[in-house]
Amino acid sequence: MTVRCAARMTEPGLQSGSRKKMSACSYLNSGEKPWALIMAAGRGNRLAAATGGEYKQLLLWRGMPLYRHAALAMSRSASVAGAIFVFPENCLHAEEQRLRELDKIDSLGLLWRTTAGGDRRQDSVRNGLAALPPHTRYVLVHDAARPFVSPALIRRVCETLALGAEAVIPALPLTDTIKRVENNHVCATLFREQLVAAQTPQGFDAVLLSKAHTRSCERRLAVTDDAALMEEAGHSVRVIDGERKNVKITNPEDIALITEAPTPRPCVGMGQDVHRYDRYGGERSLTLGGVRLHGGPEVVAHSDGDVLLHALMDALLGCAGLGDIGLHFPDSEARFENISSALLLDEVLAMTRDSGIRPTHADMTIVAQTPRISPWREEIRNNVARLMNLSASCVNLKAGTEEGMGFTGRGEGIKAYAVVTALCIPQSNDRPGIKRHWQNLT
Repeated sequence: MTVRCAARMTEPGLQSGSRKKMSACSYLNSGEKPWALIMAAGRGNRLAAATGGEYKQLLLWRGMPLYRHAALAMSRSASVAGAIFVFPENCLHAEEQRLRELDKIDSLGLLWRTTAGGDRRQDSVRNGLAALPPHTRYVLVHDAARPFVSPALIRRVCETLALGAEAVIPALPLTDTIKRVENNHVCATLFREQLVAAQTPQGFDAVLLSKAHTRSCERRLAVTDDAALMEEAGHSVRVIDGERKNVKITNPEDIALITEAPTPRPCVGMGQDVHRYDRYGGERSLTLGGVRLHGGPEVVAHSDGDVLLHALMDALLGCAGLGDIGLHFPDSEARFENISSALLLDEVLAMTRDSGIRPTHADMTIVAQTPRISPWREEIRNNVARLMNLSASCVNLKAGTEEGMGFTGRGEGIKAYAVVTALCIPQSNDRPGIKRHWQNLT
């Protein structure tokens, strides 16, 4: 809401002429700390569709309902004596039980009570005032849907009360031009220099606020905040600087403010593959990283026998915990006969994306006595980078021999190793159709 801008707070004397001025801090320490009403009884109609009908003030953020975040700020301010939680009547007992359970895990550090709200916000505030301990001098009224309020702002409201204010609100200057509109036509342009946007917590002399509510009930006044009742009753309302971050969760787009962005975690997968050379002149010319090595030996394989991409695919599947290529592309299925490993890699990348895996780096090693890899090294490296949609600087390729030892040393075959580094974006536990990509593959 917007209100006319009152004068900024200066330090006045205390209302009682017989009492000397005292600092705000010593006054707050004198046993007259305010109680806070945490207003959590609203229906949140503007947000209902986005929350599935759940009360917005009961939405969880960082494992707690929004109203408890507001209460924790009250506690951490060291300026509040206790809190009254005002809940919808139909969930009063459930939320009271939830508060007790949360207190067992991490104590709020404040005395607290609960009470049921009413049909309107001002009815709920009136119920909250009735639940205050006897002789409470000051009260704060705060929207539970403002979970980002800071302890510092709460303390400044309390200190302003302690310095003699009858009512105090935090507010921010408006930056948009404000128009008064009737029937879709502008009637007037208001001077924004005289307007502020009011926030909570709003602080009050508890007795004066109770009388203002009684007066509003008798006169059937409808207002959107308690400061308006104090204005109508003729009391001065002081204004202090609010906070930009003290946002109220009101519209569907505000849900993003309490939606935790998943934190990526690094993961590493390793893959290895071997293929024999075909001594009898087969039909599988040696292909490495999607590059055909003309004049190289042929390999024995079901697919195209690209040992490097096979190792790379196993490394990617390892990052996602999805087994190996034999599980997804068994050599017993005819449709994979002589298939391009680059096509298989594309499908593996789709699977890993479905699992929230984003590859960031690949390090590969080819072990072979023959052929020499160095003439094709950069072409293979660049092609793998292209297939994985990575910068070439994020792909490394090494090659070596086993100095005449083992089957590769005897020139009987080739093997490859791959290590993939990736980021894993947390996903739901269900893994959508691993095999779905193959319905059109022949």
